[in-house]
Amino acid sequence: MTIVQSVDRPGPPPWEPALRAIAMPADTNPNGDIFGGWLLSQMDLAGGYAAGQRVRGRVATIAIEAMKFHRPVVVGDEVSCYASITKLGRTSITILVEAWARPLHGDQRTKVTEGVFTFVAIDDQRRPRQIDQSQPG
Repeated sequence: MTIVQSVDRPGPPPWEPALRAIAMPADTNPNGDIFGGWLLSQMDLAGGYAAGQRVRGRVATIAIEAMKFHRPVVVGDEVSCYASITKLGRTSITILVEAWARPLHGDQRTKVTEGVFTFVAIDDQRRPRQIDQSQPG
């Protein structure tokens, strides 16, 4: 399993994003800017997907910490969320999620947000379950 910490780099991580979405007019706040809650939900989906893949089952978000909004996202931007494991516990998994935006008619990607999300592995009754530590990351 590779544990990744937040790093400053000139571009997005060298792996595939866990999620891509286009910021749409319906995702704006009353001022016409992309609503931070929309971006946060995209990041939660990406982190939950990565966590679920690693633990081979259901997960639930239990904490979001260290959120940093670096730059705004505008309507039409392609938002790519990259997820990486930073910690694997007995029942929980911590994921660093970076959101990068690319303008509608451009190629330059910019990190717009990053945050640390913690998920707990759950069983069919929504109770915490132990994570198999022997599974590859």
